Amino acid sequence: MSVNTAYSQVLEEAYGRERRAEEARDWLEVAHARLAVAEACRRLGRLDQAEAAWKASYRTARSLPDSGAMAWALWSGGTLARQSGQLDMALRWLQRAYRLAREGEDEHACGYALAGIAETRRIRGEHEESRTLHQRILTEARQRDETRHIVWALEGIAQIDRTLGDLETARSGFAEARDIARRGSDFRGYAWALRGLADVSSLEGECEPALELLRWAERTCREMDLISAFAYCRKMRGNVLYRAERFAEAEQVYGEAFVEFQGIHEPRGSALARLGTLKSQHRLGRDRSATRHDLLALYESLDSHQLHHTRSMVEKALFELTGE
Repeated sequence: MSVNTAYSQVLEEAYGRERRAEEARDWLEVAHARLAVAEACRRLGRLDQAEAAWKASYRTARSLPDSGAMAWALWSGGTLARQSGQLDMALRWLQRAYRLAREGEDEHACGYALAGIAETRRIRGEHEESRTLHQRILTEARQRDETRHIVWALEGIAQIDRTLGDLETARSGFAEARDIARRGSDFRGYAWALRGLADVSSLEGECEPALELLRWAERTCREMDLISAFAYCRKMRGNVLYRAERFAEAEQVYGEAFVEFQGIHEPRGSALARLGTLKSQHRLGRDRSATRHDLLALYESLDSHQLHHTRSMVEKALFELTGE
């Protein structure tokens, strides 16, 4: 299937592939099919099914045993753990996936596991470690001329630059990723690059261009069943509206994003959307003590190690909005 195939279609095909492999008693193919089920379910927000499928894939691979297939299953489990906010667990499984992939001489699995480690470290706020890994992945992807991996690495580096405040470099990175994704028909990467460009544009006061970029990104996410990516685009739309001081609209959009994140059990996104809602309500005249109470509750709900960067954003909002 194409990299741009909708995940509902991917899941249907994966279930059929699993049944055929079981009938043929081809256990390596069963492991691969269950991995496909896990990934489609994860991206569709069906997290319980995703967890059951990756573990089934791992058990099947271990029974053979096949190090490469075990690595892929652990990569899927680590990615699911990261999506669920369990960053320590994600890092453990992804590092183990990398070791197994090297043992099985599966370069493709090595690359995906390394990318997962890089992304997890970025979310944990370990920017320099993450940048080093992203740059390594980018170099190797350019050597192999792998469009999707080039785009992914460029976007990760650009996101780090944006987080650290280097907007000009971030804009350049997202723009390069957008252009490469468009030429290579990587619609997922294209949508994520547009989201990054919208973020940078709005930080530089360009509200309407940012909203237009997000309209295209959201449309792509809907067409491809990219539920998590769509939720992050909605959250970014809230950010853009908030920065433009359109607080009532921002409150509504943050609320929509929160519902999306809750539906796929995504704690980091849920926390960010909730933070945006509280900030918007405060700007609309909500009582300061009520804002303080809810921000403290949100702060205390976040694990200081697992979601350090998100927690620091809530802490910053507490100081800016309530003086504490």
